[in-house]
Amino acid sequence: MAPRVKTSERIVQTSLELFNQQGERSVSTNHIAAHMEISPGNLYYHFPNKQAIIAVLFREYEALVDSFLRPPEGRAATVQDKRFYLQALLAGMWRYRFLHRDLEHLLESDPELATGYRRFSQRCLIQGNAIYQGFVDAGILKMDPIQTEALTLNAWIILTSWVRFLCTTNENSAR
Repeated sequence: MAPRVKTSERIVQTSLELFNQQGERSVSTNHIAAHMEISPGNLYYHFPNKQAIIAVLFREYEALVDSFLRPPEGRAATVQDKRFYLQALLAGMWRYRFLHRDLEHLLESDPELATGYRRFSQRCLIQGNAIYQGFVDAGILKMDPIQTEALTLNAWIILTSWVRFLCTTNENSAR
């Protein structure tokens, strides 16, 4: 018999599904509770507000990206690593797509989330730069440090904007 999923975990996963499908602004805690067929009071027992649910989702996303966004240890970078990083980043961003789609609103609404996201962004840029430098060291890319830094920044801008781009160009593609 499979273990029962805790109500708090179900709330987080249901919220992620609804935020991704409908957009975070369109989903209230009452919508989440109704979708789960629990009382709003039961939801509030676990989370005081929607920001608390979003904070958990952001920490999950952050931990996921932190788990793989670093240069390989004990070996040189390979061309296959380039594919791995791109696939892992795109999959993680897609799984938590509401964060990037609604990012500006989320950061304006929650100063603590904004601070956490800025730290996360900086860490991703540092790690991304180290990964690209690994590709240079392995002879896969030929760039100087300024070009490596520029490529890292441009890759981050493109990667963090593609979900929003899909949403603005095709109504059904990011749902």
